[in-house]
Amino acid sequence: MPKIIYKNIPINYSLTGKGSAIILLHGFLENNSMWKGIIPALSKKNKVITVDLFGHGKTENLGYIHTMEEQATMVRFVLKSLNIRKATLIGHSMGGYVALAFAELFPKNTKGICLMNSTAYPDTSEKKINRDRAIEVVKQNHQTFVRLSIPLLFSEENQTTLKEEVESVTSEALKISKQGIIASLEGMKIRKDRTAILKNNDFKKLLILGKKDPVLNFKEHQEQIKNTNTELKILSQGHMSHIENNKELTFALENFIKLQ
Repeated sequence: MPKIIYKNIPINYSLTGKGSAIILLHGFLENNSMWKGIIPALSKKNKVITVDLFGHGKTENLGYIHTMEEQATMVRFVLKSLNIRKATLIGHSMGGYVALAFAELFPKNTKGICLMNSTAYPDTSEKKINRDRAIEVVKQNHQTFVRLSIPLLFSEENQTTLKEEVESVTSEALKISKQGIIASLEGMKIRKDRTAILKNNDFKKLLILGKKDPVLNFKEHQEQIKNTNTELKILSQGHMSHIENNKELTFALENFIKLQ
């Protein structure tokens, strides 16, 4: 792919298939390779774009705080560079926060949005304190932080049964720089409450939650879609639906895209 340069930084992306545009946004400590098991199904009838967000994968850092707004503006720049006016955004975890920021900043360019193991809620006070603690740990030893964090994204039983997959995700996450991890933690910590995006927009919306998600309590996070026309899909496992519930997730995403 020819490189897309945003603010002097080459943005790593992929483009597969033809048709309506779907953009896949990875989560914290991930990169666009997380979608490799999803792209074949979605690209049969659609143009699927993946992007490495700032500080992740092969996209470098942009300063010391990667806000969700800055990430979203970069994603819009990539789409514009590819002559794509409107896209459906599917975001995993932090990628969902970026998708929400995109929908707020560029509503006319948003065809639909899927929050996959993600939320429109901002960080609670307790979560912000935990982010600050995490930043201190990362400053001391970011590789230890990664090794401890990745297994805790999976449901308890899958930490053992999917040991090989856990190690593979960890291996990719260890490639992220200390600055990239901290800049994302800082950006997530200060993100806005975007529940209004779910209430006030007519485009198609889907929330996917895991019953055993150790990061997002599925009962609490169902509340955000009350009195909205957001579809809800609950999967049986943890935060890493693309690995833990791959078939069910792929089916849910295919159905969501068909409704666009």
